[in-house]
Amino acid sequence: MPILLSFAAFLMTLLGGLVAHRVKERRHLVLGAAAGVMLGVVAFDLLPEALSREPAELGGVPVPMLMFALAFLGIHAVERSMGMHDAHEGDYASHRHSHAGVGLVAGTGLVVHSFLDGAAIGAAFQTDATLAVAVAIGVIAHDFTDGFNTYTITSLYGNARRRAVLLLGLDALAPMTGATLTSLIAIPAGILGAYLGMFAGFLLYLATSDILPEAHTTSRAAAPTLLATVAGTAFMWVVIALTD
Repeated sequence: MPILLSFAAFLMTLLGGLVAHRVKERRHLVLGAAAGVMLGVVAFDLLPEALSREPAELGGVPVPMLMFALAFLGIHAVERSMGMHDAHEGDYASHRHSHAGVGLVAGTGLVVHSFLDGAAIGAAFQTDATLAVAVAIGVIAHDFTDGFNTYTITSLYGNARRRAVLLLGLDALAPMTGATLTSLIAIPAGILGAYLGMFAGFLLYLATSDILPEAHTTSRAAAPTLLATVAGTAFMWVVIALTD
């Protein structure tokens, strides 16, 4: 089952790249909804599940929450050091040729993101089906935006289309690889809560720092984008309620 769900993530990553190639005007709605779904996964399932496992404490703070903060700050530090957010869409034209390497580095970072997404699916199946379904939905929504961003960032920074397509293919295969490896390795119960907290921080960072800012680059569509985000969050609430 984890590999089957990761195959859905594979398809959604490719779909995201196709949409990035074809559609421009309504991408803010898709990105806004995806961010809402990811927020719902973190708030309604990942963190409650991590804290319900009677986690150990360090300095009076549950270890999953420490991992949550560490993952959020860690991915922030990595992205800052790689310069993944140094340019805005309006600046891409002037960066096409001089910063092609930045596009490759950013695209490679998104491939790593997708690998961790697949690993989260495999780990979730070591807890219960409800958590696994919620995580899979969040991952699939996120991998759509990963595919979208991988193709967009790589190509807009001046790389040839074949490079963008190659990175998109690697990004699509990454969640299947992560899910397969995690399914073969049993995670000790004491570590699983910390892992869930870490993935929650990772997912929340992507939603708030990567996806939402990009969704709101079109100021005229601020209200519809906000509604799409609220709808995505509400959708996850319904999913959790129905699968609990």
